[in-house]
Amino acid sequence: MVEDQPRHVPVLLDEVLSYVEPRPGQTIVDGTLGGGGHARRLAEAVEPGGRILGLDRDPAAVAAAQTNLADVPVTPLWADYRNLPLVLRDVGVEAVDAALIDIGLSSDQLADPSRGFSFATDGPLDLRFDVSEGRPASELLARLDERELADLIYRYGEERHSRRIARAVVARRRERPITAALDLADLVRRAVPRTDDARRIHPATRTFQALRIAVNDELGALETFLDVAPGCVRPGGRVVVITFHSLEDRIVKEKFRDDPRYEVLTKKPVTAGDTELSENVRARSAKLRAAQVVGGPPR
Repeated sequence: MVEDQPRHVPVLLDEVLSYVEPRPGQTIVDGTLGGGGHARRLAEAVEPGGRILGLDRDPAAVAAAQTNLADVPVTPLWADYRNLPLVLRDVGVEAVDAALIDIGLSSDQLADPSRGFSFATDGPLDLRFDVSEGRPASELLARLDERELADLIYRYGEERHSRRIARAVVARRRERPITAALDLADLVRRAVPRTDDARRIHPATRTFQALRIAVNDELGALETFLDVAPGCVRPGGRVVVITFHSLEDRIVKEKFRDDPRYEVLTKKPVTAGDTELSENVRARSAKLRAAQVVGGPPR
């Protein structure tokens, strides 16, 4: 194994292997390469003769994977999983045997203070996976009016104190711009009442989630991926999705249920067991859903 592996610990790894069903000679897409934990185990399972196409919107993750996964058959690609048909065309692959996406932050992204994903460090409030496109979260905070901001935080973060938070943001930006992650986290902590829930997660968690979803168009990307995946995965192949909050999980559940090109394999979402939860706190919110591609036109 190559030294200096990423710090990221993949969630639901055994469950991913069980539902993807990787076999020697297969070509599988890992649409969220991240720290490479899932990709490495999948790559080991498709040897000899197979390979993993590892996509990620974060160029830093792709660059790290080129070194950290050099000893296994993984092809790191700087790409958005919603563009899977174009990616396969560019690499000369007609169809793959399975596709996996894990829609969550990697530990490496959280640990990078320059990205703003963690409110434990005073990095710039950016929150983009790919800093070469779109606008940072700090610009979104500066541009939206109070009602628009409250609606965004409520819709994407399911934050019941969204109006309090939006009011506090607007009041603060009259004094100075909010450009640092720690500044926003502290502002949110002061704006919301302390509850039992606040002892379990940081009060700013849902606000940061909402901003991250908005600046990266994460729900739009997920919906597009689920629409195009059946045309990219061979009939009988698997599509496996790991989500971390109810908005994403609802989209996956409904698409797998309502699109005749999918046959649902998980009537209820698969979650982490006690052993994994004790070793990886990030797994507590993870939900896995899987479906088999059966072909047929989109509904």
